[in-house]
Amino acid sequence: MGQRICMPQLSCHSPLGALTISEDDGRIVALDWGWGRDQEETPLLVKVRDLLEKYFDGERVDFRGLPFSPYGTPYRQKIWKAILDIPYGETRTYAEIAAQAGGSARSIGGAMGANPIPVLIPCHRVVGATGLGGYSGLNGVEDKKILLDLEKGD
Repeated sequence: MGQRICMPQLSCHSPLGALTISEDDGRIVALDWGWGRDQEETPLLVKVRDLLEKYFDGERVDFRGLPFSPYGTPYRQKIWKAILDIPYGETRTYAEIAAQAGGSARSIGGAMGANPIPVLIPCHRVVGATGLGGYSGLNGVEDKKILLDLEKGD
């Protein structure tokens, strides 16, 4: 048998548009905007898709129990782990995350922009001291507003 070249992916519809979840070696490694070319229903990807559908239907979903393996530096891994602990419907500022995990508000922003698993690792819950800050989603801050409003129940 040949070696698997591509990792399993599964797509779903959302208020943000199509999203594609990628798995590698039994762990979630990415969530991207757009519909993936190849679709493979592994048990993990089906579970994540079902959780995302519940989340977008307005249910309080906790993604912390999922097996994540985002590619990134040890520092960014530490930041992403910290934001996983921000409860549903709550936000923290870049400065608060910097105080908790180390670094500066600017370095936290860099880690948020590089988050390969947005929504599931909820970087949308990290906001500026005087505004929303940026967002790496396809539609930028508009996607961040949609997610925050969804969690507020608006």
